[in-house]
Amino acid sequence: MTTPPTTPAPTGTPDGVWDVVVVGGGPAGASTALGALRADPGLTVLLLDREDFPRDKSCGDGIAPHVLDELASVGVHDVADGWTPVRDLELARAGSVVRRPMHRPAHVIPRAVLDARLVEHAVRAGATLRRHRVREIAVTAAGVVLDGTVTGRVVVGADGAHSVVRPAVGLRPSPRRALAIRGYAPTPRSVRGRQVIVYGGRRQPSYAWAFDRGDGLANVGYGELLGRARAGAAPPSRGLLLEQLDALVPGVVATGDGWRAHHLPLSQWRFAQPDGPVLLAGDAAGLINPMTGEGIYYAVASGIGAGRAAVAALHAGAPAGAGARHRAGLRRLLARHLRHTSVTSRLSTVPAVVDAGIRAASADQGSFDDLVEIGLGRGLVTPRLVAGLARGATTRSAALLQPVAP
Repeated sequence: MTTPPTTPAPTGTPDGVWDVVVVGGGPAGASTALGALRADPGLTVLLLDREDFPRDKSCGDGIAPHVLDELASVGVHDVADGWTPVRDLELARAGSVVRRPMHRPAHVIPRAVLDARLVEHAVRAGATLRRHRVREIAVTAAGVVLDGTVTGRVVVGADGAHSVVRPAVGLRPSPRRALAIRGYAPTPRSVRGRQVIVYGGRRQPSYAWAFDRGDGLANVGYGELLGRARAGAAPPSRGLLLEQLDALVPGVVATGDGWRAHHLPLSQWRFAQPDGPVLLAGDAAGLINPMTGEGIYYAVASGIGAGRAAVAALHAGAPAGAGARHRAGLRRLLARHLRHTSVTSRLSTVPAVVDAGIRAASADQGSFDDLVEIGLGRGLVTPRLVAGLARGATTRSAALLQPVAP
C-alpha cells in the first residue's frame, strides 16, 4: 500500500472550520479519523502530522489480535496482510521459563508499515492529510484554533507521549513512566516463530524482548520503569539500556541496528479526559499498559472511540459535549481493566511475584492465557489466575497477591 502524499489542506466547511481536526497521524490519530468517518462519511476531517509517511517509530511492533478486531469495526481488514502470525510466547526470568501458544496469534509489523497503512485507509475514507507541526492551541467560541490558522469544532490530541495537546487542556504527563530502546536484528534461532520476553534484574518491571517479524528480522529491545524525578536523578543511558539487552538476549546488540529510544507514559488507575471539545487518545492520553508497555491496542481503541464521541457530539449540536462522551465511552471499555493492570503492575515490581506468575503460567494454560490477556488487551485478574499465582508464590508474595482478587 502506498500512502498518498500530504497536500495543502482545503478550508474544510464553507465557514472555514473543520468538523474534526486530529493532531497526530499514528495509530491513535488514524483510528480517530476512521472512527469518525465510519460514523459519518460526510464529515470534514483534517489529519495533521509533523512528518510524512511512511516513517519509523520506536515501538515493540507487537500487534495483538484485539487491534485487528477494533480495526475491523471501522472497515479495515488488511493491515496485517503479508506478515506472518506469531503463535508462541515465551516468558523467562532468572532461569525460569514458560513457552506456550497464545490463545490467538499476534503479529509483529514495523510501525513504518502499520502507520502508513492506517493513514492510507483514513485518507481513502475521506480524511485530508496535511504535514504540520502544531505548537499552540486555543479554545474559542468559534472552535478550537491551532496555531492561529486551523480551526476544528472538535480537536483530538493523538500526538504521542510528548503531546502538545495534553498540557493545553490542563493535564500533566503520567507520573509513572518507562524508558525503552528498540532496534532490529537478524532473528536468532531461539526466537524464530515466537515473541520472547526476558525479565531483568534492575528496577522492576524491566525486561528485554525479541519478537520475530517473520521476514528474517526481529524487533529487539529493552525497557525499564523510571524512578520518580528527583534532584540529581538521571534516566538510564543508551549504553546501559543496550548493555541490559545484550545480557538478557545475547548477540542481538552486535548484529542489530536502527536503535531508537522512547518514553512511555504508563496508564494509571483512572483515565483523565476533561470536558470540552478537545479529546485525547493513545499515548497522549497516557494509555499504555503499565505492566507490559503495550500501547497499540489502547491507541486504536481510544482513537476509534474519540472519533465516535466527536460525531455524536456534533450530531447533537454540542461539540463541547465530546469530552464527556469520550470519557464515558473509555471508562466503559477500559476502567476495570486499568484498575487491574494498575495493581498487577505494582505487584510486578516484586521479583517473587514475577516468578510466581511464570510458574503459574507454566503449570496451567488458562493462567497463561489470563496473563497474556492482561498484558495485551482488556483482560482482568481472574480467580483462576489468583489461584495459580498463590500456588506458585512464596509465603511473602502470596500475601501481596490478596489485593488483586476481583
